[in-house]
Amino acid sequence: MVMKGTITGLATTVLMLLAADVQPAEKVYRIGLCHVGLDHVPPSVDGLREGLKALGYDVGTVVAPMVSTVMAGKNIRLDWRNLPDEATARETAKAFVQDRVDLIVAFESQCVRAAKAATSEIPVVFLHVTDPVAEGFAKSLAHPGGNLTGFGEFFADVLAKRMELFKELVPRLRSLLVLIDPQDRAMPQQIAEVRKAANTLKLHLVEREVTRQNDIERVFGSLKPEEVQGVFVASSSLVTKFPSLVIRLAAERRLPVPSHRKEWVEKGALFSYGANFRAVGQNAATTYVDKILLMCA
Repeated sequence: MVMKGTITGLATTVLMLLAADVQPAEKVYRIGLCHVGLDHVPPSVDGLREGLKALGYDVGTVVAPMVSTVMAGKNIRLDWRNLPDEATARETAKAFVQDRVDLIVAFESQCVRAAKAATSEIPVVFLHVTDPVAEGFAKSLAHPGGNLTGFGEFFADVLAKRMELFKELVPRLRSLLVLIDPQDRAMPQQIAEVRKAANTLKLHLVEREVTRQNDIERVFGSLKPEEVQGVFVASSSLVTKFPSLVIRLAAERRLPVPSHRKEWVEKGALFSYGANFRAVGQNAATTYVDKILLMCA
């Protein structure tokens, strides 16, 4: 004879075992990471991964960070795309939307513009943007609105201080080759700040418009001896795309050039002055990315 209570107990145990077998797997969040600049990877990428790892995400292993790669862990998948120009960034942003990623992290303005054009629904976190309000990425700093949010660096303010330090370190500086990108939407504000600082420091600016690699090579090739005593990059787009090229060409002509990252000093720049990029990535992970992903759960 079997007691009714025993049957009930056995049934409950079986149901619990069956339920354990069909528990849903942990959600794997998918993030698209986009950056323009094949000759480098911003330290904020590592900072972002470090920040996510500290929060409990399994961020996988970096295989080849200089090229496009996927870093996949148990609960997060980072699709990293290092791209040559804004045109490929637009195609990449469209691909992220088609893949229905949970979030896009856009490094610098070119990728932000691409992401903004591709989607008004998927959240976008931007890093290293010169002025998000002026560039149309946010309605205001306090209330960005829409699906974009992130960090602005106000590049123009940094330029003035960088030029001041340049003059202090190179007292003989009289004329300065200034590279500007006419296609950079933030360029008018940036060059205005550079001209203002140059006037205060009594520096003569030799301004040259460049957009592509061959433009930069042409400008350096046309320089006359002692025409300038230094080089200054005044457009954030050029800082993003061609830092190693500018440093190499300047070094060949024994012209000092300042930079925005300490890594470029190791490659030949005179000094660096700018934001702590790794810390920006870490802050992005904790301030925005994690909170957005929890909303997607």
